[in-house]
This record gives sequence, structure tokens and C-alpha cells, in this order.
Amino acid sequence: MTETLKRTLRDSSAMRWAMLILLSGLTFSTYWFQDFFSGLKGLMESEMGFSSEEFGRILALTTIANMFGMIIIGGIMLDKWGIRVAGIVFGGLAVLGGAISALAASGFFGNEHGTMLNMIIAGRVLFGSGLEVVCVVATRTIVKWFKGYDLALAMAINMGFGRLGSAMGTALSLDIGGGHVSPAVTFAASLIGLALIMFLIYTVFDIKLDKQEKAISDKSGEVCDPEEDFKFSDLIALIKNKSFLYIALLCVTFYAAIFPFMQYAPDLLINKFGFTQSLPQAGEVILWGSKAIGASSIYLVFFLFAILFAVVPNNFENKQTRFLFKTGALIAFCLYLFVMKDILAIWLGNGAKTASLIPLGTIIFTPIFGNYVDKKGKAASLMILGSLLLIFAHISLSILDNVYIAYFGLLSLGVAFSLVPAAMWPSVAKIVAENRLGTAYATMFTLQNWGLFLFFWGIGALLDFVNQGIPEGQPKDYTIPILVLVGCGVISIFLSFLLKKADRKQNYGLELPS
Repeated sequence: MTETLKRTLRDSSAMRWAMLILLSGLTFSTYWFQDFFSGLKGLMESEMGFSSEEFGRILALTTIANMFGMIIIGGIMLDKWGIRVAGIVFGGLAVLGGAISALAASGFFGNEHGTMLNMIIAGRVLFGSGLEVVCVVATRTIVKWFKGYDLALAMAINMGFGRLGSAMGTALSLDIGGGHVSPAVTFAASLIGLALIMFLIYTVFDIKLDKQEKAISDKSGEVCDPEEDFKFSDLIALIKNKSFLYIALLCVTFYAAIFPFMQYAPDLLINKFGFTQSLPQAGEVILWGSKAIGASSIYLVFFLFAILFAVVPNNFENKQTRFLFKTGALIAFCLYLFVMKDILAIWLGNGAKTASLIPLGTIIFTPIFGNYVDKKGKAASLMILGSLLLIFAHISLSILDNVYIAYFGLLSLGVAFSLVPAAMWPSVAKIVAENRLGTAYATMFTLQNWGLFLFFWGIGALLDFVNQGIPEGQPKDYTIPILVLVGCGVISIFLSFLLKKADRKQNYGLELPS
């Protein structure tokens, strides 16, 4: 009888994963909107007359509010208001920002170069003000539902949805736009609105969960101590915690070497290796009369394989059954690759589709690495390995001129993008008390945004600087801008070693199974 009374929605495996899907809608759509401009860079230059510096400015200023405390304010509001109110408020900001950017791209505010640029930036600033807090809300909510139940795996799958959004946004923006920027921006903005509706559906179940847990607490006679209000001394205490500081700085250096690069990767491949900007007709996949839906199906198959390979087998207690299921999923995936080999070969000569290998690698590997962290630990060690892969990737794409090594570089970047986040984000929950996780994650995102601001804008400005005097239409030289990112990888390795050393002293258990 006691077990029945204590059973809540979060104790149901099906309900937990259903909530994860509803939450992941926000992650998917915001990552799509964050990254989809990367596939449009060449078109924005030709159709709107934007330079590389202006392109970088649009991306960089997305982070401006977060650099000056918006995420920390949002994290504090999350800790004070709760998941539901914070999610609706900041999700609404992201929707509003997306709508303004879409209207600006369509010429609603005027077709003058400066007006269009400034209004797109204004929309991106509003979107960015909601974006990172929405990510904090999603991360904090997953902790609420999955603590004690495959937390690292759940976070990894949520990140997988985000990377799926990045991959599809990068690869499909030209297809959706039909050769124009405006339709692609409108579609990306609409996705955020749909995701906010999904979050509103989630809040119904969240309210029910809170009522169940309160009823159990009342019935058992337990008195829950009220959480203390946020104090700035809490933030100071976080920064004084060496382990948290190492992991927060690692967040800065690692993501500064990933996210900005992803925005410029299609243009790099077009300029350095002669990849196509538009996908040749022979590489199109038509499904239900739509090229975009057909192309989307390929990414969904990759994501489905990752789920079937890394998630579903965990529900089987028998090791032999798990092995057979994984083997079957792998064989089916290999057969799919064989059937699609001609189309995928054409994709590998297209800038946007090939650049999507970066987040595509995370779709496959993030759930697998998240499961590994749950079962085996080794979080700090995985961060070191991911940082090493990061360095190899950027060297292969900057100094070396072999296209096959470049493919391995992109894939290794995707693997690194899986390894480090799958190990890093769950580790924070071991270092920081649960009632301050909102503030902790917000602090990390704030520091991360300083790095992104500098590198989004800096790479564009540096790209224009090193290519001064090169006639228009001639390939741009990306060597120096990308080599700068190698330094971020070196610093990431150093911070990972410091974190591993601190873990041995403090015994947080980062290297141990969850």
C-alpha cells in the first residue's frame, strides 16, 4: 500500500520519456533557429548584400543580453518562479524574437540594407534573451523528472534533439527557402511557436506531479523545509568552487570552438574544398511531394537509429537480448546506408549537407555516451578525449587540404560534440546542490555566451580582414580563423585535467557511475 501511495508520474518510465519529448520540442526548435542561418550565408550575401562581418554580427549579438546577466536573472527566476512560469515567459520571448526576425527578412520593416540588418538583429537579440533560459529550464526539468532514473542518458537524448535541430536547420534551410532567405526564417520562427505549445501541454502534467508529491508528503507527515531565497552569496560560492569554475570555463572554451565554427562550416567547405552551395537534383529525396520532408527523413532515420541502439536495449534485463537488439539495429542501419549510398555520396559534395555531419555525429553518439556515463562514469576522462578530437578536427580543416581527412575532421568534431556535453552537464548535478542548479546552469550559459559573442563576430571580422584584396567571387581563406579555434581545444584539455584532479580531492564521483 505504501508503494502505491508513493508512486507518482515520474515513477512511470513511459511518462518520463513522454515528458522528455514534450520538453525536447523547445530544444529542437531553438537550436534550429540558432543555427539555420549557417546554410544561408552565401544566399544572404548575394540576396541581401551582407558581408561576413555583418553575418557574424547577427550571430554575435544574439548573445548580447545573456552576456550581461539575462541568463543569471532567468536562472534566479527559475529557482523562484518554478519551471512552468519561467518556461512560458522566456519561451514567449524566443517566439517573439523569431517572429520579428521573420518579418524583417520578409521586408515588413523596409527593404533598406541597414533597416533589414538591424531588425533581424533586434529579433535575434530577443530570441537570444529567451534561448539560453529555455535551455536552462529544459535541463532543470530533466533533473526533476530523471534524477535517479538515467539522468545522463535523458540529458543526452535532449541534447540529441537539439543537435537534430542544428543538423536539419543547417542542411534544409536552402531547400525550405527555395532560393530565398525569407521563407526559411519564417519556417524556423514557426517551429519555436509550435514548441511553446508543446511546453504548455507539458505544464499540465507538471502541475499534476507537484500535487502528487505534495499529497505524498502530507500523508507521510514529512515537513519539507522551504527553500531559501536566492542570495548573491550563492553565486559567489559557486565561483569559489574550483570544480564548478573549471567546468564552467571548459563550457566557454569548448563551445566557443564548436558553435561559431558550425555557422561558417558550409561556407568554408564551399570556398576551401569546392563543395556546391545548392544541392544537385540527383541528390534530392522526394517524400510526399516535398524535398524538405524527404531530406528530413534521412536525419530522422539517423536519430531513430541512435535511440534504438542506445536507449531501447536498456529496458531489457537479459544481456543476450540487448546484444541481439543492438546488432539488429546496426544491421538495419547499414542496409539503409547501402540503399542510400548514391544520394549520400552527392550530399557529401554539398557544403550545407556535409557541414551537418557535425551535429549529425552528436545525434548518433550523444545518447550512447550519455548511457556510458550513467553506467561507467569516467566523465572527466571523456571530456579530455573530446577536447583532443576537437583539436584534430580544426587542424584537419584549416592546415590540411585533403578532403577525405576533412570528412574525418567533421565527424570527429561531431563525436567531440557528443562526448563533452554528455559528460559535462550531468557532472554539474554532482557538484552543485539541486536547489541551486538553475543558478549554476545559468552562470555557465552566461560565461559561454561571452565566448560565443567574441568568436561569432570575431571569426567574421577576421575572415574579412585576412581576405582583403581578394576579388569578389574568389575563394576565401579560412586557415587563420580556424587555427584560432585550435587554441580553445588546448585550453579545454588543460581544464579537463584540472577537473579530474579536483574530483580526486573532493570525491564528487565524476569518474564513477551515476
